[in-house]
Amino acid sequence: MSVRTPDPYPGWLSPEDLYEARNRLPMVYVEAVPVRLDPLGYVNEVGLLLQADEEGSMVRTLVSGRVLYRETIRAALIRHIEKDLGPLAFPQLPVSPVPFTVAEYLPSPSQTGFTDERQHAVAMVYVIPVTGECTPRQDALELTWMTPEEVLSPGVQAEFVGGRGALVRQAISYAGLGR
Repeated sequence: MSVRTPDPYPGWLSPEDLYEARNRLPMVYVEAVPVRLDPLGYVNEVGLLLQADEEGSMVRTLVSGRVLYRETIRAALIRHIEKDLGPLAFPQLPVSPVPFTVAEYLPSPSQTGFTDERQHAVAMVYVIPVTGECTPRQDALELTWMTPEEVLSPGVQAEFVGGRGALVRQAISYAGLGR
């Protein structure tokens, strides 16, 4: 029996391999809509990340990222929430890994309404309550907590790209706050 040094980055692809994989098969993602709850468990705030897109425009987005090879959905959610919101966000993962919806992103506009120019991606989407201190990290410039009514306003909805505004509307409806 031989002893091997564990791969320090299991599940990661080189940039070249990732490019090739994105051109050949759908990528699996998790997305999370972070929320704050009142004492009765109703959503009173929704957390939206603010980022600069490739053209330098400011856009709103969600916690999002790939599921790595041999990584569970729960582990991917925790990893991406910590990556985007910081280690003190204290997410409350659902009892079951069943998402509230599945979004299929395609590289060009399609009947799904979701686009990602880089790839065909299938994203499992969750509403995740967070109770801790959130500090945006990685590509996010800011995390803004808004009421569901503010998130549903035309001005905020116009700041989303790739169909994510529809995902947030679905999340708010799923949480029982649909308008």
